[in-house]
Amino acid sequence: MKKIVKEENKNTSELWFNWLTRKLNSYEAFKDFAKGQNPEDVAENFVAINSLGISDIFDKFDEEDKDTLDQFQKLSECEWHVFRILKKQLEFKNKVTFVDFKKNKIIKK
Repeated sequence: MKKIVKEENKNTSELWFNWLTRKLNSYEAFKDFAKGQNPEDVAENFVAINSLGISDIFDKFDEEDKDTLDQFQKLSECEWHVFRILKKQLEFKNKVTFVDFKKNKIIKK
């Protein structure tokens, strides 16, 4: 990711990204999940709560910032796929069974 965010863009890109990261980290999404909300609704709540700050950021956005945002979105999608793969592997691991041929029984791990 360091290669994509160019040094000359560092100040503007880092400002809005740091603001967004700080806001996301302080937003207690798990409370919304506990209320039964899905991730999309939680994201919409976050955007609604932070709409003024987001509007200020968009007023200063340029094409390079849009490219940076696109790269961060791709990275987030990649992370989501990694978590999905890991979850599938864990589920598969939990379904593995072993046969104890000495005792003629199946042992589920």
